[in-house]
Amino acid sequence: MSLQSGIDQYMTRLAALAPGGFSYSLHIRFAMPLLSNQTFPQGWTDRYAEEAYALRDPIIAWGFSETGAQRWSAITIPDPFDILGQAREFNMNYGISISCGPMKSRTIASAARSDREFTDDEMDAFSKMINHLHDVTQPPEALTDAQIEALRCIAEGDRHAAAAARLNISESALKARLSSARSSLLARTTAEAIQRARDYRLL
Repeated sequence: MSLQSGIDQYMTRLAALAPGGFSYSLHIRFAMPLLSNQTFPQGWTDRYAEEAYALRDPIIAWGFSETGAQRWSAITIPDPFDILGQAREFNMNYGISISCGPMKSRTIASAARSDREFTDDEMDAFSKMINHLHDVTQPPEALTDAQIEALRCIAEGDRHAAAAARLNISESALKARLSSARSSLLARTTAEAIQRARDYRLL
């Protein structure tokens, strides 16, 4: 099973545990996550983006100041914009958040439901899944010279044939290098791999 297939299987399990939606941002570095996903109501995600609430969200602030698991109702960080109150307009009445990993590569996730607080067992299950996703998506500290050369050629506008000629390798060897770089960076496309390599200062 590929790593992406494994991640996709977790989406089903997370959705079953969080009827009000969930979100995760894995390995946040330089203010950008390596991978992220969310299933909260569209109206809420639209408002959250339009108002740039990520910069003001007490849940995000908690996630960068603590590690572990916590119910939203127990987080005491001030919420002057009433972000959690606004979330309740979309039936996100109860929630939990998970924070794990070192500050330089922090993962923050949340789950919501409308009807009741999450139980300790549910919070533990959500926490274990997020911690596992954090572990299996650990980004590389470096790329190989061959991967960097291949990505750099494509980033500079070369097509496969031109990049292969420039590196004095076959086109199939170039594609193999690009494929391994995508795999290392958990990227679906070469363009995404280039962007992630830049974001993580590997390129």
